[in-house]
Amino acid sequence: MSRRLRRWILLAPVVFVVLATLGAIAAHHDAQKGPDAQPLPGLGLGRLAAARGILLGTALDDGALQHEPGYRHVLGTEFDAITPENAMKWDAVEPKQGELHWDAADRAVDFAGRHRLKVRGHTLVWYSQLPGWLADGGFKAPALRRLMTDHITTEMRRYRGRVRTWDVVNEAMADGGGLRPGLWLDTLGPSYIAEAFAAARKADPDARLALNEIGADGSGPKADTLLKVVRELKRRGLIDEVGFQAHFNLNGVPPSMAQNLRRFSDLGVDVAITEADVSVKDPGTPEQLKVQAEVYGDLVRVCRSVPRCRALTVWGFTDRHSWIPSSSPGYGSATLLDDELKPKPAYAAFQAALRAP
Repeated sequence: MSRRLRRWILLAPVVFVVLATLGAIAAHHDAQKGPDAQPLPGLGLGRLAAARGILLGTALDDGALQHEPGYRHVLGTEFDAITPENAMKWDAVEPKQGELHWDAADRAVDFAGRHRLKVRGHTLVWYSQLPGWLADGGFKAPALRRLMTDHITTEMRRYRGRVRTWDVVNEAMADGGGLRPGLWLDTLGPSYIAEAFAAARKADPDARLALNEIGADGSGPKADTLLKVVRELKRRGLIDEVGFQAHFNLNGVPPSMAQNLRRFSDLGVDVAITEADVSVKDPGTPEQLKVQAEVYGDLVRVCRSVPRCRALTVWGFTDRHSWIPSSSPGYGSATLLDDELKPKPAYAAFQAALRAP
């Protein structure tokens, strides 16, 4: 046996291990990159919405943005706006006091800039997803007020001129009417909402300022409280838009939704549907997906029926990246595309509602 042959025999196990490792790495990479984008019918939902005077957006998943080319392709071709789902929330940007993390938010804003997408900043003041140092810090009113206004100023000035609209305050109304108890109301009192908006107006006078709410889509005590708050903010020149989240299920769109949204537009502010999805009990059947499609179509028709409904954002566009399964166990299939980025009946219904005269 030659020396060269003996060397190859000795090295063969090592070569095998190396090749197997490289194969495993490649397989893992393919799994991480997500499905390829599928050709979607029509001109793109964003273009259809723009023709109706509606800015169409979607929530943005940072992990998918980094690792999935198919996700990025659909994002850049079907939508005209993005809302970072979590990257701009307080616990994401300042997990430890004074320690600022901007990487994920910067990625979103940079992607939007390269693809000519508008950005909705979400969200500056909210009772949830607060860092522990803030939520459990026991701050007295003067210190908490300063922290709130400093946070608003720092984040808005970082993205000044690059974020079109900010959800300044999120989910501040109680379900039964009145304001929601919690850190902000309990420590600062009802004035915290106007104080937050005033700080936001000062931080970026050219940005559009919004109050975003859940469960106020139809008429009721919660919507009535929201209307009073918006009326006062409008009187003081502090608000431009009211967001209605529209997290729905197969029960459908509230019958009073269009009428309710018109009450707000009558105040002279724009209205937006900001976090739309329609959850289905797993496993979604063809019959359920048909009903889901009808709900999505109705949602588009509601927005089109309200003259000042200028924006509609779906809370994610693929079931692969939807918050519903984690927030509502046993439910899912809430978006327009399935896990493989293929259009569901909801996509066709959404498209048809935009096309209709």
